[in-house]
Parts: sequence; C-alpha cells; structure tokens
Amino acid sequence: MTNAVKLSLEGRVQGVGFRHFVYQKALQLDIKGYVKNLYDGSIEILAMGDKQNMHDFIMLAMDGPSRAEVMKISYEDIFVSKEYNDFTVSY
Repeated sequence: MTNAVKLSLEGRVQGVGFRHFVYQKALQLDIKGYVKNLYDGSIEILAMGDKQNMHDFIMLAMDGPSRAEVMKISYEDIFVSKEYNDFTVSY
C-alpha cells in the first residue's frame, strides 16, 4: 500500500489545457499517478511523490493553467495498492 493524494477540481477545468498542464508539472516534480477528465466536467488527479514535491505539485494544480478557473477543490489522502511508475493522462 502506498500513500497518495486524490484531488478533484471543479470549475472551468476542461477544454483549457488542464490535463497537459498537470502532466508537465508532474514530470518536472517527479510525481507519479494520473490526471483525467470526469463526465461531470471536473478533473481527477491521483498523485504520489515525496512530501515537498507533492506540496508544490498540489499548489500548482490548484491554480491550473492561465485559462482555467478552479472553483472547488476536494482533497483526500488515500492508500493505493497499485504502484504507479509514471504519470499519465487518461482520455
């Protein structure tokens, strides 16, 4: 079991390059996991990494790219049984 964080971001987060933005930040900060659009118009992020990089990543994700407008954030510490070796964008 691995510690991870699941974020759900609502607002203007789809169609504004949000997944690509999160992917680039994850690569820069050595974060593992995924980002995906949800059918309700929100974005889901599952992220794992060292404590400082996770903090920086979460702060960047909360702001999002310049065209995004995050209106609501849900944050949850979770345990995952699957080990992620990279960061992926789900479609």
